[in-house]
Amino acid sequence: MSVQEAIQSAKKIVLKFGSNTLAKSDGTINTAFLDMLSASCAALMKSGKQVIIVSSGAQVAGLSVINGWAHKKDKLYRQALCSVGQVELMNKWQEAFRKQNIQVGQLLFVKEDFEDYNHTLNMRNTLFTLVDEGVVPIINENDSVSFEEDSIGDNDNLSALIAILWSADLLILFSDIDGVYTDNPKTNPDAKLVEEVTDIEALKKQITIGSTNSFGTGGIATKIQAAEKVTKAGIPMLLANSQRDKPLASLMNGSAGGTLFLAKSNQPS
Repeated sequence: MSVQEAIQSAKKIVLKFGSNTLAKSDGTINTAFLDMLSASCAALMKSGKQVIIVSSGAQVAGLSVINGWAHKKDKLYRQALCSVGQVELMNKWQEAFRKQNIQVGQLLFVKEDFEDYNHTLNMRNTLFTLVDEGVVPIINENDSVSFEEDSIGDNDNLSALIAILWSADLLILFSDIDGVYTDNPKTNPDAKLVEEVTDIEALKKQITIGSTNSFGTGGIATKIQAAEKVTKAGIPMLLANSQRDKPLASLMNGSAGGTLFLAKSNQPS
């Protein structure tokens, strides 16, 4: 299955964007990127697809609007910063989608929400209602109230949980590389892109898993964890580069690729 075929065959798509994707080099939110992305999402929706977005960036957005907090490492300040930044982040998303005449809705979750039956039922019902009415849910972990030892920890895994909860047809994780490589392509010019994965355990044995990057909390390890979750649930996952020109549109038209993790139901017999 090609990347373009995976998108064409999916009606319900979860898109995940990390802090590095959404922030400019000065730490402020990249509004031009959000405008471009909202236009691509609008095109998907006009073609009959439904979209949910999992968005990091609350802490980065908070730092961009509050002077003097960047040096504060205390957890209480971090949580307070996320509270301020989440408002700024949602304002930017709302402004971008409003240009497409699309309304957005905010949902903030913690790990406990996925472990409580009544919570998960209400979460699922809310997601279905929003997307059925043409609203794009924007989801993030509620970092202002979650405890470090009991948090989801990264939005790669959160997006996987959302995809499973919503019974999505495809999860797309956007990163700053084209996909999974046999080694870090930024330091090893001989690293090879893995375009399709049918055996994640075998993949883990053949690649080098590096560390996280500057703004984000995840690295390639959390993306593979997300792939393990969704493919077991019958949902394929695509890891693609957000730094390309019009990254979502490029995937839609087949001019860009990535690493496609095939679910068991998508794998050739």
